[in-house]
Amino acid sequence: MRLGKFELGIPAFLAPMAGVTDKAFRETVRSVGGRHVWTEMISDKALTYMNSRTLEMLDLSGEVSPRIVQIFGSEPEVMAKAAALAVERDAEIIDINMGCPTPKIVKNGEGSALLQDLPLAQRIAEAVVKAVEVPVTVKMRLGWTADAIVAPELAKRVEAVGVQMVSVHGRTREQFYAGTANRDWIKKVKEGVSIPVIANGDIFSPQEAKKVLEETGCDGVMVGRGSLGNPWLIPQIDSFLNHGALLEQPSLEQKIKGAMEHFDRVLSYKGERVGLNEMRKHAVWYIKGIRNAAQLRDHIMQTKTSLEMKNLFQRILQENA
Repeated sequence: MRLGKFELGIPAFLAPMAGVTDKAFRETVRSVGGRHVWTEMISDKALTYMNSRTLEMLDLSGEVSPRIVQIFGSEPEVMAKAAALAVERDAEIIDINMGCPTPKIVKNGEGSALLQDLPLAQRIAEAVVKAVEVPVTVKMRLGWTADAIVAPELAKRVEAVGVQMVSVHGRTREQFYAGTANRDWIKKVKEGVSIPVIANGDIFSPQEAKKVLEETGCDGVMVGRGSLGNPWLIPQIDSFLNHGALLEQPSLEQKIKGAMEHFDRVLSYKGERVGLNEMRKHAVWYIKGIRNAAQLRDHIMQTKTSLEMKNLFQRILQENA
């Protein structure tokens, strides 16, 4: 598929995840062969206020194309301004979040709340498209509840105002992450528009990614939770979808070394205190499935310094050699 000036093949996107897809994790995914990564969702108002933490989240320096930034908000004019500011800071694709289910986002009329007001969602998309010269995309859920599925109509509405791609998480806001992603509705979204549609939800292997495309007719996939502690999944899916080649699973040594390199990136960007706090959750994800994982998880959560964390990684390597 093509998106603006970018030839993407059959893309395997790393989904935007708050508190996860920061610069360190994006670089980690790219370092193992992932090509298409997204920023964490960025508040439009915080960006227009030039909030220092938000500007750090928008740091795209040194990152290769395509640089995809996701923004969220509920006011067309503010979203348009935020999109333009993101492009000034080297964003090459702007994505609009219409799917985040968390209460603190929804209570402000943002994220999934827009699924309850399609005219407003359309006005936001139109304002952003008019404000920038780069491709604009939308990430959405199926609807607010199972009785109010709106994704097919919303996709048509945003396509009509110039949005060039939609990504659909096959759950409602009411579901959060429970149950299973509904691929039948994703297929209906794809059948109703001419722009590319990306399938999202419950993709944990290259084989499952291929099955999703076969069942929905979508143009690519987006992987969220499956990449936690497993950045290798993104290039594995990419290779399988585009070349039919199944890459080998990383060895334990590769996983631990990858985790240590990820940790070094986190420390370089966020410092000791914040970096250690944020790396604990990643470290727990990296060790999932290995021997004594539950006990190791407790040790990880009790680490007080980056040196303790690194020594723990080294111990895991030695004990599992």
